[in-house]
Amino acid sequence: MSVNEKSITNAVKEVVNNDLSFQDSLQRDYCNISALARIVKPQIDQMLGRNTSAESIVTALKRSRRDYDVPERPIAAILAGSTVSVKTDVAKVSAAKSKKTIEKVAKSLTQNVDNFISVSESIMSITLVFDDVLLDGVKTMFAHDDVLEVEDDLATIIVHSPEEIIKTPGCAIAFYNQLARRHINIEDTVSCYTDTIMLVRMDQVGKAFNALTDLISNSRKMPKKKHR
Repeated sequence: MSVNEKSITNAVKEVVNNDLSFQDSLQRDYCNISALARIVKPQIDQMLGRNTSAESIVTALKRSRRDYDVPERPIAAILAGSTVSVKTDVAKVSAAKSKKTIEKVAKSLTQNVDNFISVSESIMSITLVFDDVLLDGVKTMFAHDDVLEVEDDLATIIVHSPEEIIKTPGCAIAFYNQLARRHINIEDTVSCYTDTIMLVRMDQVGKAFNALTDLISNSRKMPKKKHR
């Protein structure tokens, strides 16, 4: 590959990486490469400071297709072994972290263990995700000034994966990319052992579920590695 071709390839990759719609069209193979080349050509020309050929951009886009395909092994094997479940009517409360709030959360968790989905902590805050029937009770646990965020009308998508996910980098981002490419915002996310939990709006849960099941289904269609 010439220096000229390499610079066009890098510029095309940068443009595509910054546009989730381009990535999705390349991944799902509905992209008209020539039309996309015409769309991105002004950006490529500006980035490189010269007039580039449409043919070179088409070539670079064809090369970039593999970057947005179903992830390669061993990630694909883990995705293929994953399953997806959905829980609707979920709420979330974030509160300032203190000894008092932690004690209150611990007590509530003990009393309502079946209704809690996840509890996560950062340096400054603690976030609870739970069945929305508990929302009023959870809010009253905290002083008004301690409550940082309250969200309801949410759903959780839980991806349960094989144990190998724990030591395999890149799996979680494969799930996140599937939602991002479809412009689905992840309200909150947490990883717990082999489960990847993503919180989305109720009106987007169907789209999110389909996106993740498509990823898993496509991974299962990949040819299995032959053993000698």
